[in-house]
Amino acid sequence: MQRALNTKARFINQINAYGFRRQYATPNSYIDVTKLTVQKTSSPRVKTPHQKLVFGKEFSDHMLTCDWNIEHGWEAPKIVPFGNLSISPASSSLHYAIQLFEGMKAYKDANGKVRLFRPDKNFERLNNSAKRLALPAVNASGATECIKALLRVDQDWIPSEKGYSLYLRPTLIGNSEALGVGPSNAAKFFVICSPVGPYYPDGFKPVKLYADHVNVRAWPGGTGQYKLGANYAGGILPQQEAMKKGYQQILWLFGPEHYLTEVGTMNLFIFWKNDKGEKQLLTPPLDGSILPGVTRDSILQIAREWGEFEVVERPVTMSELLTSLESGRLLEVFGAGTAAIVSPVKLIHYNGKDHDIPVDINDSNATIGPLAKKFADRIMSIQYGEDDHGWSVSIEDHQ
Repeated sequence: MQRALNTKARFINQINAYGFRRQYATPNSYIDVTKLTVQKTSSPRVKTPHQKLVFGKEFSDHMLTCDWNIEHGWEAPKIVPFGNLSISPASSSLHYAIQLFEGMKAYKDANGKVRLFRPDKNFERLNNSAKRLALPAVNASGATECIKALLRVDQDWIPSEKGYSLYLRPTLIGNSEALGVGPSNAAKFFVICSPVGPYYPDGFKPVKLYADHVNVRAWPGGTGQYKLGANYAGGILPQQEAMKKGYQQILWLFGPEHYLTEVGTMNLFIFWKNDKGEKQLLTPPLDGSILPGVTRDSILQIAREWGEFEVVERPVTMSELLTSLESGRLLEVFGAGTAAIVSPVKLIHYNGKDHDIPVDINDSNATIGPLAKKFADRIMSIQYGEDDHGWSVSIEDHQ
């Protein structure tokens, strides 16, 4: 009997180690929104005036939590007052960085209706990250419905002005209460909410980049394509050093060829004319070291729908970028991500020299290029419900 139990235990460990979807062997393999309970706070938090909001510094009254363990699967989800988590000091998330997160936003349209932007893409990426860390999958439909319920409770925290939103941070952590490197037998999923203002409250401010070929953000076979907390920790010190030198973000380079990868925590886009004089929108490919950004995907789909220029996903080197700049073919460079939508670039420091990048070749005083602005306007019109588009999901609609 004991031998059979040991064999079963080894089998389970093998399944866990290879990151298979363990929860489908458990009775509660998905988050069930019908079991959601709501405990409202008796002490509402004081709201900061919208104009004084600082990203990630203030949080709404409530949060969503749901626990999982290998024996029973997902427990009933809960909406509870915002507060500290209680976890063991031996939690695997604290010792082995078994944790991941997503970044998404809720918007209030002109009629006061609350909307999410492409939540299915966020949970697709979250589950890819979870699989990489041998954590349980979070069913997108159930998790999204729970988030909608959270937003209905805290919708007064969503600013009404365009450009403002409620930033949502879905997070999944391993929560085994034992030391030892291995797959976690327990996990916690939670979502906290933070009201935020426009990334550029006083209008777009193009950034200066420090091209870093010494420090490496991600590498082939690594975890760059997943949204893991561990991916961000190593970039803090290089970012701090770049800022001391007068540059707002790092342009991460890779390999002896100095391939362009990402801008800070954003995806990179280049708009130029190729050597045949044809306009192209270029971005590094999803080769395993690039994060598949939701904004990145949105820009690529929108650009292909417009059909105004060729859209290319391929590796590009710093040498190619500088050659296009010197020959007058470089039109715009910008980053793209949830926080800013687009972030125009006006300068890149590389190998001891500053290189001025055109923000708008037709206007030397412009703070954003025409293409970057066109993308920003289009995406915001969808986010705020000005355009009827399937990417905008009302919290009153149920799946």
